Amino acid sequence: MDFLYAILIDPFVQMAAAPDLLAQTLWEGLVTGVLYALIALGFVLIYKASGVFNFAQGIMVVFAGLTLVGLYEKGVPTILALALTLLVMLALAVAVQRLVLRPLVNQPEIVLFMATFGLTYVLIGLGELVFGGDPKNMITAELHLPQGTIDAKMLGGVVSFQKLDIAAAVIAALLIGALACLFQWTRIGRALRAVADSHKAALSVGISLDQIWVIVWFAAGVVALVAGILWGARSNVSFALQIIALKALPVLILGGFTSVPGAIVGGLIIGVGEKLAEFYWGPLLGGGIDSWFAYVIALVFLLFCPQGLFGEKIIERV
Repeated sequence: MDFLYAILIDPFVQMAAAPDLLAQTLWEGLVTGVLYALIALGFVLIYKASGVFNFAQGIMVVFAGLTLVGLYEKGVPTILALALTLLVMLALAVAVQRLVLRPLVNQPEIVLFMATFGLTYVLIGLGELVFGGDPKNMITAELHLPQGTIDAKMLGGVVSFQKLDIAAAVIAALLIGALACLFQWTRIGRALRAVADSHKAALSVGISLDQIWVIVWFAAGVVALVAGILWGARSNVSFALQIIALKALPVLILGGFTSVPGAIVGGLIIGVGEKLAEFYWGPLLGGGIDSWFAYVIALVFLLFCPQGLFGEKIIERV
């Protein structure tokens, strides 16, 4: 009974007793959730356009961050390093389209998934060969990302807001909003939705699958670069970041694999839920809860809403 009380009641008592700590935890969860949503957005863009679950999106985040830092370390000015990194991600998009997607058109989805699985290890090997396997510090100052904290008195205590977290949340939100508008109200967006509905129908009205795939993979590369910068600024740029990127999987399950709003909502749910569980329930369960709690949420969610909050419902006629 004591253990059940500790699990079911005590955390809520702590929340009520220290609302400032609760506000701090919620803020950190919101920031983490926005960054999760940013990574998940890369998965959504590619899945919407080609029906391919891009397992390599996590390593693309690492590869983009390593490319930026590596170029800077070789003496390339910051702005030029950013531009060259974008060109590298564009070259990667073209290479994937020509070497992976085009030869595997109309192949089963599992074949395409395994192709992106192989692409993951190609990028890992290439990254280690070119940049080495040691963690690298993100060039935070050179990118003019703010440092320090803002302390605010609220709820009977002091809540600290990292300036970097505020900047990361704003940048991620602006990028997500821009991409949502791009794919919702532009000609490219209409072409993307047509390709997502039917490749054959899109081809019949003159839409080039090759161009759409390059555009979408490049957009996913831009998202990966921004995610790599923001996550790298919070810790460092290393291959361990691809493990963090896998937290996008529960986000996709909650929000739906084809929904940009779903990626946002799912990211916020996972980010906030994970931080609350880590702070209030983690000590009761021995710690380490942040490594698996998101997947538990996703597993429970699958039982009640398999398509996600904003996913397309599958109707099969027999």
